[in-house]
Amino acid sequence: MREPKFEQILGVNFFNGSVKDALEYISHKRGYTVVPAAPALANIQRDPDYRRALVESDLAIADSGFMVLLWRIIRGRKVRRISGLQYLQVLFSDPALQESGRLFLILPSQVAREKALRLLDIQGFHIGDANTYIAPIYGSDVIDEPLVSILKASRPDHVIIGIGGGVQEKLGLYLREHVGYRPTIHCIGAALGFLSGDQRPIPVWADRLYLGWCLRLCRQPRLLGRRFLRAFGLPELIWRYGKELPPLKIRE
Repeated sequence: MREPKFEQILGVNFFNGSVKDALEYISHKRGYTVVPAAPALANIQRDPDYRRALVESDLAIADSGFMVLLWRIIRGRKVRRISGLQYLQVLFSDPALQESGRLFLILPSQVAREKALRLLDIQGFHIGDANTYIAPIYGSDVIDEPLVSILKASRPDHVIIGIGGGVQEKLGLYLREHVGYRPTIHCIGAALGFLSGDQRPIPVWADRLYLGWCLRLCRQPRLLGRRFLRAFGLPELIWRYGKELPPLKIRE
């Protein structure tokens, strides 16, 4: 395996290489991958648990085209963008992953489960309901002892977490600390939903041009508008702090 390169942005070490190299790295190292979107990353000063989950992650990939562009414009440096879609597609192309019991999915709903299993069946994966888990709605503290018990018993090699950003990273850290072994955990957000049809897909051209966020906003302005507005705090953070982790703002 070639020596990995990283680019530190706001205290988070982002992988600065190809998607294949990123997957090779995390499969060898194990632990959990995070794919922070711009709105969630802009919250790094206000959510200490999310902040810790990003900083202590075993692999962070720069899925946010907005962050990548800001880093180049404001700081004059480059970090290679790896979209969650690319990451998941390359992961699923590994024939060894199709072996029974190697893959486990954490999903937001029964509908998402059905669509994900249908997608994987088409691609030759031999998994069923027993290899999936429908996550509850987590509170501020992300704790899930039933899920830990399931993973301790089944011990899958790869765990894909496809729930909301800002929560799934905390779950990835929690699982790494509690399952009693070291699986490879992929916190890939909406990427699985885009592939399975649980969410409307992002065209390849839009993903390559960093416009996936724009299509999602146009489709669901009421649901995503307020969330995406938070991303406008990211330019100031990058300008003020650059590589350094911003100070935590304590809520009074």
